[in-house]
This record gives sequence, structure tokens and C-alpha cells, in this order.
Amino acid sequence: MASQSSINKTILPNGIRILSESVPYVDSVSVGVWAVAGARDEDEAHHGMSHFVEHMLFKGTASRTARQIADEMDSLGGHLNAFTDKEFTCYYAKVLGEHLPKALDVVSDMVLNSMLDPVEIEREKNVVLEEIKRHLDTPEDEVHDMLAQTLWQGHRLGNSVIGSPEVARSVTQETLMSYMRELYQPDSIAITAAGNVDHHSLVDTVGAHFGSLKGARIPRTSSEVTPHIGRKLVDKDTEQVHFCLGAPGFAQDQPEKYALAVIDSALGGGMSSRLFQEIRENRGLAYAIGSYSASYQEAGLFAVYGGTSVDNVRTVIELARKEAAAIGRDSVTDDELERGKNQIRAALVLGQESMSNRMSRLAKSELYYNRIIRMEEIISAIMLVNKDHVADVASRLFNGAGFAVAAIGPFKKNAEALDGAFE
Repeated sequence: MASQSSINKTILPNGIRILSESVPYVDSVSVGVWAVAGARDEDEAHHGMSHFVEHMLFKGTASRTARQIADEMDSLGGHLNAFTDKEFTCYYAKVLGEHLPKALDVVSDMVLNSMLDPVEIEREKNVVLEEIKRHLDTPEDEVHDMLAQTLWQGHRLGNSVIGSPEVARSVTQETLMSYMRELYQPDSIAITAAGNVDHHSLVDTVGAHFGSLKGARIPRTSSEVTPHIGRKLVDKDTEQVHFCLGAPGFAQDQPEKYALAVIDSALGGGMSSRLFQEIRENRGLAYAIGSYSASYQEAGLFAVYGGTSVDNVRTVIELARKEAAAIGRDSVTDDELERGKNQIRAALVLGQESMSNRMSRLAKSELYYNRIIRMEEIISAIMLVNKDHVADVASRLFNGAGFAVAAIGPFKKNAEALDGAFE
């Protein structure tokens, strides 16, 4: 499949990067405008600003109302959306290849010409505040933010993407415009497309919209990330205790992340994993149990997540620690090594069937590494992982300072039952 596609890159004179992957056997195309602007770029006074900007760019431009933006994309039979994460914000569309110029016209208008109307800002404040409330009412989501805040205490990687109610209430047109002037500069924007796309036509279209954009962003200041192995427990009247155990992982440029992916697969990455089999299948102690890893420019993390009753949480945490310690001591088995590598490889290859996945992979390759990393290179790195690599990484993860802990549950009314469960 990969051999039938072609990847190209062009940099406009103003610094905007354009990458495309032409896949001739599909009719659709996914295109994204990526800005290096996320929660990691926010200080306390601007916590959640990236997320609020993302909301506001759908609220109308100098030439289109919010309704017209929606109507134009719907008339193409396309899909328009956006997301913010810790390091990037992306505005993306998926349409038939013949409609790519029109889709780019809409998305570029949103990014370059949004009105940021004060009346719309006041209305959207309520929407964002309701979104924050929903997030706080969903402990299985909130506990992951708590873990990041605990593990990366004092560093902006610990910022939640959704932001704080205080900042949402204080947003004005000027604060949004100032934030965009600082971060939405041509040298921090990449535009990527994958699917039924001609690179030369894409460059012409992007150049017509973005070519006159001028300016340069102050480079993101990289700072050392010092992990904090602490605890954060929030009392809430929930039916279950939701918890995360977290350890420092690896940054995007650290090759150990590939061995960590194998560890993740063996410990809690699927139905055959140790945590799923021991805690859910063999003992019936939890419905939700598993692990995951995340990798960013400056650091990464590895986490175990679970949700279970007050009566079971102590046992579940003990079993999770026990299984992690066993991998830290003995590494993974030969079967787990091969199964993990095959699972990761299959997920990558199957992901190639999505043009949105290809578009995102192009953007992250460029924004993290400043070069095109082909799928074959990633798969090769995964398949070269051996038991020695896994043993080294597992020992560093699980035989060191222990886990940071975040948990949400009815702690006060179950103080005796939960005493010491998270030590």
C-alpha cells in the first residue's frame, strides 16, 4: 500500500510547510491546518486559551457567518472539525478530492479571518464552561489530567487541554487576538493533506490563501521536565474509584519509546494483556483496566488506569503493581514480545486505511522531527525491539522511584476502607 503513494513537501517563502501524501486509489482527501499552539504553551493566566481559540474560529469570519461555514461544508458532503492537544491545534476537513480547493477556502478563512466577535465570545464562554463541567463530572476522563498535573508538577505539560473556568470567564477579544498573533505565525503552521490530492495544486491553493501571512513566532522555550512521584486524591461521591498509576515515559526523539510500546501491549494494552487477564478475566474485579503511553517533544509518560468499587480497589492496585514489578524484574516473555510487536505493526498498517491518520502522521512527523518519517521506518524500529531492550526500559520504569498516583472516589465516607490503598 505504501509503495503506491507518494509524499511531497514544500516550504512557502514565509515559512509555512506543506506536506501531502497522494494515494491514487481513494476518492477522498483529508486536509489539516496545524498550529504549534497547545496547552503546553499556556501560562496560568492563559490556561485553556488554545482550546477557546479553537472554539471561536468556527463562529464566523469577515465573509462567512458560523451558519454559512457549516452550510458550505455540508453542501460538499464533507466533514469539518478541530481538536486541541498539549502541543498542537488542528483544523481539519475530509471531503471528496474534487472539493479540496473549496474545503481549504473555508478552513483558511476560519484560521486567517475569524472575527472573534465579542458577542459570540460571551456566548461561547457558557459553552466552554459547560464543557469543563462535563469533564469534571466524568472521573474516568478527569483522572488522566490529574495524573499529568501530578507527574509534571510545575511544568506546562501538566496543563489540561480544556483549561480553567477562571480563564474561560476572563477571555476577551483582545486576549484571543493577542494569543493568535503570538502563536499562529507562518513558521509554526503546517498544512498537510492525504488521499486524492495533487501536491502542486495543493501548494498553489495554500499559497493563494496563506502566502501573504507574515511574521515569526518566538520559539517555544524547552525546559527540563523533572518527574514528581506524588499523589493527588480527589473526594467525590462516585460509585467507583477511578485511578491512574503513572511513571515517566519517553519523549518523541527517544528510541526507548518503541520498547515501551511493547511493554504497554504486554501489561495492559489489550484483551490478552496481563492486567486484563488477571484483574478482569480471572478475578472479575474491574470492568475497565489497562495501560497506555504518551510521548511529547520534551517528555513522555506511562500509565495504568482502572475503575473499580471501593471494596476492590486495594486489591486491583496491588495486582497492577505486582504485574508491573514482574515485568520490571523478568521482562516480557517471548510470546508477549512477538505478540506486542505484531499488534503494534498491525495497528500502524491498518491505520493507513484512514486518510485522516495519514494526514496526522505527516504533520507530527514534520512538527516533531522536521522531516518525513515513513511508515516503513517506524515498523522497522518496532520489529528490531528485543528482550534486552524491553528489560532495560522495564527496569527503569518499574524498579525506580515508584508511581505517581491520581485517584477520584468517595474517600471521606470510606476513609477506613481506603486508608493506605494508594501508598
